[in-house]
Amino acid sequence: MSGGTEPARGARGGWSRRRFVGAAAGSAAAASVPVRALGSAPMEPAGTQVSPAPRSPEPAAVRPAAPRRAAPRPLFLGTYTSTEGGGTGIGLATYDPVSGRITGTGTLTGVADPSYLAVHPDGRTLYAVNERQDGGVTAVRLGGEGEPHQVLGTRGTGGSGPCHLSVHPSGRWLLSANYGSGSVAVHPVDASGALGERTDLVTHSSPAPGPGQRGPHAHQFLTSPDGGHVLAVDLGTDTVYTYGLDLVRGTLTEVSRARTRPGAGPRALTFHPGGRYAYLADEVDNTVAVCAYSPATGRLDIGEEQSTGTGAGTSYPAQFAVTGDSRFAYLANRGDNSLTRYAVEADGARLRLLGTVPVAGDFPRHIALSPDGNLLFAANQRSSTVSVFQVDPASGELRLAGEPFASPVAVCALPL
Repeated sequence: MSGGTEPARGARGGWSRRRFVGAAAGSAAAASVPVRALGSAPMEPAGTQVSPAPRSPEPAAVRPAAPRRAAPRPLFLGTYTSTEGGGTGIGLATYDPVSGRITGTGTLTGVADPSYLAVHPDGRTLYAVNERQDGGVTAVRLGGEGEPHQVLGTRGTGGSGPCHLSVHPSGRWLLSANYGSGSVAVHPVDASGALGERTDLVTHSSPAPGPGQRGPHAHQFLTSPDGGHVLAVDLGTDTVYTYGLDLVRGTLTEVSRARTRPGAGPRALTFHPGGRYAYLADEVDNTVAVCAYSPATGRLDIGEEQSTGTGAGTSYPAQFAVTGDSRFAYLANRGDNSLTRYAVEADGARLRLLGTVPVAGDFPRHIALSPDGNLLFAANQRSSTVSVFQVDPASGELRLAGEPFASPVAVCALPL
């Protein structure tokens, strides 16, 4: 189980038990090479109309042009560098946006334990947590045509084991969650994408830890779709905290708390695109819940527990992903090695369980949809693979797109 118990020191200098839930099977890391940022395919010049010509010999038959292939898109892969069999930095790859085929292109070294990744709203800077005892966050400037990626530097998070980060929609603030110390941090982002010194750090000192927990464990820190509030999910205190973020000073003010059932172990919150509802995955008791959200007040109301579709016991649900058209939601189940499919109904207020599909890997830690919503990526920690599924837009059904891609201790997959 990731995060359900107090962390313990691990192998090769790593500390967090989050990474050692089961044996982590490693694979060889790719060689370190600079990678060009890939854009869209060039457009063909538009055709022109020609007036009829005088009689002439019949032209030779012209074969229809073959359909143009879509240009490959960037894919970034998170891992642990201090775990046996882990990677040596951020994995670099591309994927075919039609077939889903992944091609490895190298590794960006110099970033320690980059277990979670996020990109700036302008798409020019990548951010990674450094999930270590002395936690940090690292900024990477993404290279343009013919230019290598550049590590811009690392800042301390003020806590231990940061496991999640996100960028405020304004692009001016980076939010991170320290799992080990149960705190959330804010860093300023300058015009180049680099990070400044931390502007705030809040530790979840209350309420008391839930059953089986010995302290707070902040697992996620994200912004509501309206941009008005930031929310922190804490597995250890069974609480989702809502804060106001001062956009000038980068400081936090708590405005609301929402508590799950004691011992539920909330892990990750994903908003419906409409911004009035969100879906919460509870890691410890193997449930999910629909939450109502008020943009005006920041208040989150957690609804009744629902099934993950994985049967009795716990499957350590990890994360939701919701399609851009708001019709379907998917949930990664690490213990069951499956993906649950839900129909999203009543403008986001209801999830209807449709079924599960095998993930074709072991321990799906993270899932993400491609920007166009046609593909779903699952990072499988124990099998050191990334599975790719094609998404049926009408039914939401998932179809495995070829053999999973080998990536050492894959714990995050970020398609751009």
